[in-house]
Amino acid sequence: MIQVTPSIAIDESEIEESLVRASGPGGQNVNKVSSAVQIRFDARHSPSLPNDVAIRLMKLAGSRLTQDGVIVIVAQSQRSQKRNREEAVERLVELIRQASVRPEIRRATKPTKASKERRLASKERRSGVKAGRSRPVSD
Repeated sequence: MIQVTPSIAIDESEIEESLVRASGPGGQNVNKVSSAVQIRFDARHSPSLPNDVAIRLMKLAGSRLTQDGVIVIVAQSQRSQKRNREEAVERLVELIRQASVRPEIRRATKPTKASKERRLASKERRSGVKAGRSRPVSD
């Protein structure tokens, strides 16, 4: 089990992993070893995620989301499979953590009477300053 938040844990069997050839660092090793890791996580059908978190996760995933609701993360920046695997899982966990935070609902409020008066008074002062910069009107 991968602990994401105190209330959300993902079973490791929900994450599909495949190894592919990397295009990044590694020298000749890149041509011999499949060091890049591609993980797939089915956010839409995951029993570990609450429905609202799954919906936010799919929105956050953006281009990493397939039409089937599967999130695909590729990690290939490291030379070893192990570190790429850890990086990919960490990126998935971080994405789920971001999705687990409920957005605060903004409630519309009206400005107070005093704040309106302060705003108008400052506009009046500024208008006076600018009017004082103009050339005097000759009769």
